[in-house]
Amino acid sequence: MKIKITSAAFSEGQFIPAKYTCDGQEISPPFKWNSAPKETRSIALICDDPDAPGKAWVHWVLYNLPAETIGLPENFPDDETLEDGTRQGVTDFGKTGYGGPCPPPGKAHRYYFRIYALDKKIDVVPIMDKESLQKEMAGHIIAEGQLMGKYQRK
Repeated sequence: MKIKITSAAFSEGQFIPAKYTCDGQEISPPFKWNSAPKETRSIALICDDPDAPGKAWVHWVLYNLPAETIGLPENFPDDETLEDGTRQGVTDFGKTGYGGPCPPPGKAHRYYFRIYALDKKIDVVPIMDKESLQKEMAGHIIAEGQLMGKYQRK
């Protein structure tokens, strides 16, 4: 099943405004998505840049969002754990929370915001990175979607 994810800040395949990057305020953009299937127990979101030199650079790792969540506000808190049980994993910036696009000068990079509806909560105590979250999600994804934005530095 597909989840349609959108942002008021940019459309699919369009450029992410500088406000949400290292050249601006580096706050997270707002997102909305359609409700997840009724058997959803939690939602996860991963953002990465597959055009980064060497490997896909991880910009955001979120998991254990409540199943009824249908969006994220602009400037989502960077806290490791939120009151509702949402957890944030470690990015390739070495911290939790959103890390905005900051590619080297040159061609535009693509940033994929991928959302996953899971049939379980992730009950792992240490802060996870993208790879460990993907291992925990394996076999538990019941719906997913993605939104791709671009950013380029001259």
